[in-house]
Amino acid sequence: MKPHHRFALALTGALLISASAGAASLTERYDALRAEQPKLPLRDAAAKLNVSEAELLATTGLGKTVTRLQEGDNVPREIMRRALDLGKVMALTRNENGVLERTGVATRLKPQEEVAGLDADKEKEREARLRNIAGGYLGGEIDLRFTFKNWKYAFAVVQPGKDGGVTRSLQFFDQSGNAAHKLYVKSDEGVAVFDKIVADFRNPVQSADLKVAAAPLKPAEKPDSAIDVKEYQMAWNELNDVHQFNRLVTEFGMSREQALRLGPVDKVQRVTPQAVRQLLEESAKQKIDIMAFLGNDAAIQIYSGKISKVQEAGGYFNVLDPEFNLHLRDSAFQSGYVIKRAGVTSVEFFDKNGELVVSFFGVRERNKPQPQSWVEMTAALPHANASR
Repeated sequence: MKPHHRFALALTGALLISASAGAASLTERYDALRAEQPKLPLRDAAAKLNVSEAELLATTGLGKTVTRLQEGDNVPREIMRRALDLGKVMALTRNENGVLERTGVATRLKPQEEVAGLDADKEKEREARLRNIAGGYLGGEIDLRFTFKNWKYAFAVVQPGKDGGVTRSLQFFDQSGNAAHKLYVKSDEGVAVFDKIVADFRNPVQSADLKVAAAPLKPAEKPDSAIDVKEYQMAWNELNDVHQFNRLVTEFGMSREQALRLGPVDKVQRVTPQAVRQLLEESAKQKIDIMAFLGNDAAIQIYSGKISKVQEAGGYFNVLDPEFNLHLRDSAFQSGYVIKRAGVTSVEFFDKNGELVVSFFGVRERNKPQPQSWVEMTAALPHANASR
């Protein structure tokens, strides 16, 4: 064998050993951390170990409790479409300072007639409209909104659960390895469906090399002085549908919190970050139906209904009901706002990085005014003194 060939083989071997040692090192560090803090969630453990949650899951679980699934532009949507057959599930969506968990059965969209004879442009437009639809999950017990372009990695996880049982979940992550959404099987009938999904979407390469990308930098907020506040407030007052607000924010080039801060004085009231506790406590006490929106850049989950058990635990302020859990790390909240848009009152809370954590609305029937109990309860939340 020629010398340079021996050198190349030696170098390749050294690189393989180095990669193996690196993986083992992360596993060992995780095992040590878990020994110290056995209840530490995987996401928090990943942060302490300076890796993404997806990387830690893959490195420590592949070949044992974790199966890497396929990737591709349409794969996440197809997996979620197939997951409609799982029956009862627990759907978990989270961001840095909040987690929403809802147990139930997703609503399946009614079949639509196939549209025949569309030209290429029309078909392209139709596909664009459907790209964030997965055949269901709109309304009902499992109520989700998807942005599939931000879904990247998918895993099936089978591991020991409580009381000697086994938990089965489908876990999705964005390109930076942050959790996008998770689905946990909650019925015996769903086990076979889960196993078939895993078999059909199993990635032929079971590698922990994810090539995660750095999280994109948050755009700098435009100076308030660069906003035509008078024109903006006039446009706000002309809103006739609450869903028009996002378009308004985009048109004026503002961040969401900036848009609230500069809103009409009679339409926005700043409240203390801790007002979220009073909102949840009073909603439970008065049995007010609420809607809670919580999500990230890949998915938003919505809960609608009453809440009952509210308490602080584990560094979070929580709703701990049988079919609905909400966990809010309100110590990280920076601000809150009671907002009136197009006759609808909502409340939003932002963290110290200016990121929206959670939004609340009162549940109302279509074409009917919102309940007065919701309006009065939000008006009574503790105000924050802030210059506008």
